This record gives sequence, structure tokens and C-alpha cells, in this order.
Amino acid sequence: MKSVLIIGMGNFGHYLCKSMIEQGNEIMIIDKNEEAIEDLASQVTSALIADCSKEANLRKIGVSNFDICFVCISDDFLMNLEITSLLKELGAQYVVSKANNEIHTKFLLRNGADKVIHPDKDIAERTAVKYSNDNISDYIELQDDYSIYEINPLAEWVGKSLKESNIRAVYKVVIIGVINERGKTNITPSPDYVIKETDHLMIIAHEDDMARVLKKYDDKKYRK
Repeated sequence: MKSVLIIGMGNFGHYLCKSMIEQGNEIMIIDKNEEAIEDLASQVTSALIADCSKEANLRKIGVSNFDICFVCISDDFLMNLEITSLLKELGAQYVVSKANNEIHTKFLLRNGADKVIHPDKDIAERTAVKYSNDNISDYIELQDDYSIYEINPLAEWVGKSLKESNIRAVYKVVIIGVINERGKTNITPSPDYVIKETDHLMIIAHEDDMARVLKKYDDKKYRK
């Protein structure tokens, strides 16, 4: 459980807050518009109507006491930037800010944001990867060009154990889980686990290594 401050309760802030509640975190929400917080006020630890672009208001909150501070203002970039900078100046431990484009991202990172999220871009990229190849069921981008992929097994892997298939050595990808045909996930399966045709494999891979795996599906010898 973490203590979380969410500033800006638009659509993204609402979805973030609800998900944070489900994860059991202690949450404080703030927006200068009372209507933006009233539906969640009873579900969070505290709710405040305030303009966080004013330093005095942030000082009263004690931002350094939160594990994470989210700035989710999307309709006023200058306010987003100002609040992000103020949070860091006032001792916020970790600041995550929402950006609408790459230029905003650069400015936010230069002015105090520890992490910048770009939801539209992230979802678009994830959707493009997922639907561009029939053998990718899901995709989560990590860092340094690494991602987690959920893929169908190649025919050469089916009927072999993870150890026998030697996937990590041959393809430089790491299997971290197996999802069977009933949707049950086996995290960190043993080396003796035998891969089935109906399995979905969860792997961590660099994009270059993943590209080599995906090329195999184009070969008629391999399952597409």
C-alpha cells in the first residue's frame, strides 16, 4: 500500500483513482472544481478543492509525505508544468505527470517530473503492435526497447519442455509465464514444463530479438 496524491480529476484522473483504490492505496485527490471530485470523495482518504498552481496550497498539503504524486491536468499544459515543478521544489518524492505530446514530455522531464506518461501514445502503440501480428495477443512496453509480449508458441517449441526448446539461448527472449487454454497463468514455469500448442507464452524481449521471432511465423514450417 502506498500513499498517493492525484491532482486533476478529469477522465484520466478518475480512472487512475479508481484503479488505485482497487489496489488498496491511501489516496488524496485534488481539483479546483468541486464537481470533479464529489463522486469519489467518499471512497478516498481525503479530497480537497484547491488550485494547486498556488504554492501556498501545496505547502499545506505536505507533498513530501506522499510516496507518489500524479499530475493529471490535460487541458492546461502551463498549469501542469507549474504544478509539476512546484511539487519537486517542495520535496515530493516521486512525481508522475501526464503529457499530451512529445514536446510536453520534454518540458515536464526538464522541470521536475520523474516520469511522464502519454496515455494516447501508449495505447496507440500497444494497439498497433497487438493488431499488426496475429501471433501477438498482448503487449506491454517497458524501457530501453524491451517489452513484455503474449504470443503463440512456434511449432518448433510445441511438445518440448522449456529446457529442451532452449528458447532463451536461441532467441534471446525470456519466458516469464504461460497462459493455458482455460486462461490460467503459470508464472515462472519450471524448466520441465512442456509447451502446448494452445498455450500463450509471456516473454520479455528486446524489440530486435522479438522481430526475429516474429519472422519465424512467416515460414510455412512454423505455426502462424
